[in-house]
Amino acid sequence: MHKKWALIYQEILNKTQKKGKGLVVLIDPESSKMETLDSLVPLLNTTPIDFLFVGGSFLFENEIENCLTYLKTHTSLPILLFPGDLNQINPKADGILLLSLISGRNPDLLIGKHVVAAPLLKNSGLEILSTGYMLIEGGQYTTAHYMSQTPPLPREKPEIAAATALAAQMLGMKLIYMDAGSGAKLCIPENLIAKVRETVDLPIIVGGGIDSIEKAERAWKAGADFIVIGNVLEKNPGFLETLFS
Repeated sequence: MHKKWALIYQEILNKTQKKGKGLVVLIDPESSKMETLDSLVPLLNTTPIDFLFVGGSFLFENEIENCLTYLKTHTSLPILLFPGDLNQINPKADGILLLSLISGRNPDLLIGKHVVAAPLLKNSGLEILSTGYMLIEGGQYTTAHYMSQTPPLPREKPEIAAATALAAQMLGMKLIYMDAGSGAKLCIPENLIAKVRETVDLPIIVGGGIDSIEKAERAWKAGADFIVIGNVLEKNPGFLETLFS
């Protein structure tokens, strides 16, 4: 039932221009086994979700192939890879967030791994979405911080986040993704989201620590074009239904 999507970025721009409440579900193949997906898929198909992100900071067994196959069989949603490493590139997805970790100073995650990945991506058929990825302090040390070997941007310094996002826009990136990290205790502050929103013209994606309707609404109101939810669905899949009730 899955159809190959083209020009996903145009769909993102269309949603942004309409100023709708964009919603993305992040699926970590490491924790989303088939029984979990079986219970989640009916909700994915009945909730106004815009996209699925698939991937994670660290995959021990790397179940991406099986996860993508299952999702493409059981949903019609466009699927974007959210890769933590080169081994997560897979042509079964529709596109990929080509993440450049602009909040850190690890050269591998700014350009190094991109050079290695470029020939693979060129032949993959995936739509490439150049994304300025910013880790924001979320109240605890996360897997993303450990694997990237970079500190997050301070949550109490919205000007630093705004200037970082502006640099990404000037460098020609297509999206800004601000992430407090998987399992973050604190979501990204509203004033930080608002400062980035008033500084850049790019679509803004916000994730990490959004585990209640109130937090989701605050992120949207502050200027997030899309919010990303993930961990909360492992404990409470019904959260999707309450989000738009």
